[in-house]
Amino acid sequence: MPIPKRAAARLAALVPGAALLLGAGAAVHAQSDAAPMDLATFPHTTLEVVHRDRQSVHRYQFDVWIADTEQRAEQGLMFVSDLPDSKGMVFPLDPPRLELMWMKNTYIELDMLFIGTDGRVVKIIERARPLSLETLSSGQVVAAVVELKGGEASKLGLGVGDRVSWQDPSRKPQA
Repeated sequence: MPIPKRAAARLAALVPGAALLLGAGAAVHAQSDAAPMDLATFPHTTLEVVHRDRQSVHRYQFDVWIADTEQRAEQGLMFVSDLPDSKGMVFPLDPPRLELMWMKNTYIELDMLFIGTDGRVVKIIERARPLSLETLSSGQVVAAVVELKGGEASKLGLGVGDRVSWQDPSRKPQA
């Protein structure tokens, strides 16, 4: 989940240079005290990851919720107690930016795939620790973050360079 503004301010106060980093376009979202939204209200789509190894091409599909608003991005997969292997969430970032995430109120391990502007995986954080306030950074400008069940990336052999794509259901297909 993206780091809320209050946490970003604490990070900036505690970590030398963090204010400069946060000012360079890192995503921070206002924290809300509202009850969690039902994931059934989030738009969803099919996301595909294409992984190539020396011998073949593997295509993996996931049914993902889309965190397409600030409020949805702030909540992400918080409060989820179980995530099937075939499910996940995508956080589109427009404009692309350095993204900082954390696992506050997230009860399950997650794999985070950071997607570059070219649609390829540029970094993977595997099995992010539940309930952790540790800052997890994309390390570079990314266009999206995909969260999958913890261990899924390793199980499928996903890696840096794999291609990720999905259709935004709010956009009409181009003719």
